[in-house]
Amino acid sequence: MAEPVRCRWALRTPEEAEYHDREWGTPLHDDRRLFEFLVLEGAQAGLSWLTILRKRDRYREVFDGFDPQRVAAYGEADMARLLADPGIVRNRLKVAAAVANARAFLRVQEQWGSFDRYLWRFVDGVPRCNRWAEHGELPAATAESTALSRDLQRRGFRFVGPTICYAYMQAVGMVNDHTTDCFRWRELAEAMACRGPAGA
Repeated sequence: MAEPVRCRWALRTPEEAEYHDREWGTPLHDDRRLFEFLVLEGAQAGLSWLTILRKRDRYREVFDGFDPQRVAAYGEADMARLLADPGIVRNRLKVAAAVANARAFLRVQEQWGSFDRYLWRFVDGVPRCNRWAEHGELPAATAESTALSRDLQRRGFRFVGPTICYAYMQAVGMVNDHTTDCFRWRELAEAMACRGPAGA
């Protein structure tokens, strides 16, 4: 049986293909998983996503399953433990950002009832379905990711620039950025009843 057509970036390794087929672009509404992606996208800054995928299981172990309440309570001993662990990205600023972001995440949950409710308003609650023919057409950031970035920074989040925020929006399915020849583009477009790109 022939392999399905996938986005070009997912053709390099089995890990990327599996992530592409099962997760990337699928709408997420679970707060713990939304927090997980927030930490992982911040950790990726300056690195490849494959590097983060290969460290993801260890991240889940050392960050208590990405429970934001537990991460928010981390102190200096936890910081030292994380920075000594070779299974994650041992960057002091990124590790400190994960803890700070957990605390900011809890504040958002308290104000909005859930992070999901807060986050999805940046696309009016409906995934955006883009129509890119080639991977090179994808933008690095958009008006929505810039607005999200500014609001997150105002709330005390770190490592949430517009480009990181757009990668986050792609990952959690706020936008369907699979290329139109990819089998996942049609699957998601039909399942999500998403709206077209801005101005469409």
